[in-house]
Amino acid sequence: MVDPEFLKEFQKKLEKKIRENEISVVQYWHERLGKLVSMKPDGIASLQLEIRKIYDMMETRIKTLKKG
Repeated sequence: MVDPEFLKEFQKKLEKKIRENEISVVQYWHERLGKLVSMKPDGIASLQLEIRKIYDMMETRIKTLKKG
């Protein structure tokens, strides 16, 4: 039989590690998309708009993960 307190603590540690990993991945792509947003390509305004939306969504997700 496994100790319930041990399981609880193990689950907390696992969730923390998963959250840290997700923050790392999202920050990486956030930076990459930030570079694309700062480029001013001609004739692809709609693409730039969509990239901006993704950038903003990732920024929001990073903030949410860091709060928890």
